[in-house]
Amino acid sequence: MNQDSRHIVIAGAGHAGGSAAAMLRQMGWQGAITLIGDEPIPPYQRPPLSKAWLQGEATAESLALRPATFYPEATIALRLATRVTGIDRTAKTVALSNGESLSYDVLILALGARARRLPLPGADLDGVLELRSAADADRLKAALQPGARLAVIGGGYIGLEAAASARALGAEAIIIERESRVLARVACPILSDFFHNFHRGQGVAIEVDAQVAALDGANGRVTGVRLGDGRSIPCDAALVGVGAIANDELAAEAGLACGNGIVVDLAARTSDPAIFAIGDCTSRPLPLYERTGRLESVPNALEQAKQAAASICGKPQPAPEVPWFWSDQYDLRLQIAGMPFDTTEIAVRGDVDAGKFALFHLTEDGTVQAVEAVNASTEFMGGRRIIQRRKRLTRARIADMSVSMQELAA
Repeated sequence: MNQDSRHIVIAGAGHAGGSAAAMLRQMGWQGAITLIGDEPIPPYQRPPLSKAWLQGEATAESLALRPATFYPEATIALRLATRVTGIDRTAKTVALSNGESLSYDVLILALGARARRLPLPGADLDGVLELRSAADADRLKAALQPGARLAVIGGGYIGLEAAASARALGAEAIIIERESRVLARVACPILSDFFHNFHRGQGVAIEVDAQVAALDGANGRVTGVRLGDGRSIPCDAALVGVGAIANDELAAEAGLACGNGIVVDLAARTSDPAIFAIGDCTSRPLPLYERTGRLESVPNALEQAKQAAASICGKPQPAPEVPWFWSDQYDLRLQIAGMPFDTTEIAVRGDVDAGKFALFHLTEDGTVQAVEAVNASTEFMGGRRIIQRRKRLTRARIADMSVSMQELAA
């Protein structure tokens, strides 16, 4: 079939879906593209929602992935406030929430992930919030008035970022974490301790080893978080940040292979050759680590959008990238390269107490698997190169500040 007559439907207009539409045009796709998003606004950046947007340092225009004029100029049909509700793989059609049906030649699923809900009494009270969308961020922003009390359930990155923003806006914040340390599932103990102490120094209260039993309320609105030991922590709003679940139900109902996300290959192709999946909703190969996993990050969304666009347009596949992530809290910039699979030791480079350091995670043979860098962008960039090259280093050499990162990465 002539490419000009083929139709690509992209289900999901987040960072992954919006980027895929643009990349298809950049790579020369001449056929029709329809981008379908369930939010009422065009694709935008989500990471600033917990930081710059909450603090009033970002505008809707600055969050937008591309100017609103981009889509008509690129002849991309943008369907907002609309969801794909079903996939008929035999007929190659998708059903939409408004009752319409669209045919496709190629379908890209960029369905994202949703906040994990807590099955607790009081979870549906007003003032119990989550943070995945611009609308969520607006509700949280309205709650963070000076003197207001925010309870953050979950000590992951979203929770810590929101607590930092609350303090910047003059609100009180308390983090409630069921594990024995903050960032327990995503960072090493050294990094956890650093952020714990830094947040405490900014006036954030932190409760670890704390089980949430219920959310208390009055007149339909949350008033406190009740813990398993019987204590109730008073609050004006409660943010639940306990992880995210891949939106893979639509794919599973259509018979696509799924397992903690929609299963894809290195071209972002699903078990159906006419359907691709990208972003937070996927379970993807991690070739550097010889395993599969689900990544929730902007770099992953962009990498998979590029993989899908290249495959659809008949271009060479891009080289696999080192996964990376970031988090901004106060004046701290955390940058993480790689993933610490199968590591046995950590090399500290820099000064943890001074808030400028990097943690290198090494396997038994000295292969660098991951680098966690706080206000140390040189170490982060060098670490990405080292991980990509599967380079081996000793802990002593990494810690020696007389050896430059350029030498370490050479």
